[in-house]
Amino acid sequence: MTARRTLRQAEPVRYSRILSIAGERGSEVVTNDDIAGPIDSSDEWIRQRTGIVTRRRATADVDVLDLSEAAARKALDAAGLTGSDVDAVILSTITYFHQTPSGAAILAERLGATPAAAYDISAACAGYAYGIGQADALVRSGAARHVLVIGAEKLSDIIDPTDRSISFLLGDGAGAAVVGPSDTPGIGPTVWGSDGAKAQAIRQTHSLTELAQDPSLGMPTLRQDGPSVFKWASFQMAPVAAKAMAEAGVEPEDIQVFVPHQANMRIIDQMVKQLRLPEDVAVARDIADTGNTSAASIPLATERLLAEGSAASGDLALQIGFGAGLVYAAQVVVLP
Repeated sequence: MTARRTLRQAEPVRYSRILSIAGERGSEVVTNDDIAGPIDSSDEWIRQRTGIVTRRRATADVDVLDLSEAAARKALDAAGLTGSDVDAVILSTITYFHQTPSGAAILAERLGATPAAAYDISAACAGYAYGIGQADALVRSGAARHVLVIGAEKLSDIIDPTDRSISFLLGDGAGAAVVGPSDTPGIGPTVWGSDGAKAQAIRQTHSLTELAQDPSLGMPTLRQDGPSVFKWASFQMAPVAAKAMAEAGVEPEDIQVFVPHQANMRIIDQMVKQLRLPEDVAVARDIADTGNTSAASIPLATERLLAEGSAASGDLALQIGFGAGLVYAAQVVVLP
């Protein structure tokens, strides 16, 4: 009998970290006054309910892959890498409207990353944190050395200007990060999960199948049950963030930067209060003039804190994404 060969496996590395973060926002500044009329609202109401003063939206000739490419090129440059150094591309988005091929594969080709592994994930506002969790696992397992993670949305493509539940919150942008090997721990364990029983809390108005059957329906747009989403995010996500700190072996007083998904300023304030973070912690509030950019919001907000000097390389940051699904993910990371 011929002896069976023992399979080889990739050589794992012990640690990974985020090597760079970059972003690209829509070029148009949209004020509350610009959108208040169709929803019978006002600048004052929107500011009080959400903390948003303006949101950034892309022009009609710019799509989600254009935003992704711009952010990805900046992230690669900041890491001192080129596309040929990338082993895997993970694109998180809900606004790339082709079922196949994946946006990530096209993006990899644009960046010169072929033949990198490339795939899209749909985890809405938790998508970037999901991608960082996957990139961490790929690098530490030895399956990839450098992973490009992009969270990108052109939410203005799926906005109903008359919708008062969510559309006035939304902006366009992309954030990208390069994850690679590290001599010291740079990404804590990812705490993630879902609750599909609450799937209707944030949803499309109808499916593409329904649109094909009845073209008069028009392009699907987003809706949310605002009160239930606010309650879920404000009070059920703080324990998830606390668990991410515990899994990483750190206490609230160790955290220097807090980057929650930029969904609503009141949700951010409630989470800071529940987590009992230090008074001097840098809290991301990019929502005020960028709006809610779903999967792009965490990297965009992180990039802004670093650019403005509110956060620094080496700081410990707690990040958490949460949204449609309902899905969530959190981890503690060392900032690049």
